[in-house]
Amino acid sequence: MRNLRCVLVLFAGLAFGARFLPAQTDIQARILMYIRDHLKAGQPVRITELYNTVFTSPEDRAALSKLYKDFFRIPMFVVQYQEQFSTPPSLKTIAEQFSLGSAEEADTLLRVMETDPRVPRFITRDPRTGEITKVDVEMVRNDPRFAQGASHELGGWEGRTAPPFDLSGADGVHVSSSELAGKVALLYVWFTGCPPCMQEAPVLEKFQREFGAKGLEIVGANADELLGLGVSDEARRNYAQKEGITFPIVHWTDQTNRAYGSISIYPTLFLIDRKGAVVGHWVGFTNASTLRAAIVKALSEQRDTQSSSINGSSSRILEKHN
Repeated sequence: MRNLRCVLVLFAGLAFGARFLPAQTDIQARILMYIRDHLKAGQPVRITELYNTVFTSPEDRAALSKLYKDFFRIPMFVVQYQEQFSTPPSLKTIAEQFSLGSAEEADTLLRVMETDPRVPRFITRDPRTGEITKVDVEMVRNDPRFAQGASHELGGWEGRTAPPFDLSGADGVHVSSSELAGKVALLYVWFTGCPPCMQEAPVLEKFQREFGAKGLEIVGANADELLGLGVSDEARRNYAQKEGITFPIVHWTDQTNRAYGSISIYPTLFLIDRKGAVVGHWVGFTNASTLRAAIVKALSEQRDTQSSSINGSSSRILEKHN
């Protein structure tokens, strides 16, 4: 079981942040190339052997050590993607979500899972292309090692009261749900280097500039620290400045992540109305027209309650949690 955790966590974690951290990119490339060259059918990868005899520098070992927390990441991404979109993710999509350099690297990750006899055979792949053709969701749900992760909430958010949050970022930035009471909030959960996130962010910035004066507040909840990517506040600050992002960027915490269904697909967005109810929930890149329509509708509703929401109850967004 320990080796199983090591195998999955190693490769799930290595996927993140590579495009922003050259040192991690090099480590990831070396590890994946080594594994690809040494994989043998039916023989699981032994992380302890890699740690003790192959990747022995402090940098390599530090990278390996910080990746243990990402157990379940890849299997649960595949399962939740299947449930959300009714189709398996492509190798390209997996590569994008895990900041891998290519579909070939995503293929290597799946091959590692397939060579370990203790991992349930929950995916079927095309022998020619390597693409996933079928995902057995129930097999994962019925496996005690994955059942907890499979219970993470992906849908059914619309109409529910948004869980409270209290998030901080660099330079004294702080955003809480109680502070946003009476406004329409768009909670944007992302990580640095995620291609769909990089595509979504400029769209959101345009909306912030267009609708900010009308009561829209966009919150950029960054998951770098939660995922153990090692991306610095300075790197995020430079990214925001380069892209002209003005909405606040705060750290997405483990506690808040669990409250919001243990997010596995990035970006994920929650649109919260003036009364604190989730009125929109999107997983993955969402086109501008869809978001605009939902934002305009949320801003136009309950307009007469905005003043009382701000000056009266200081935490209407939390009313069902107190």
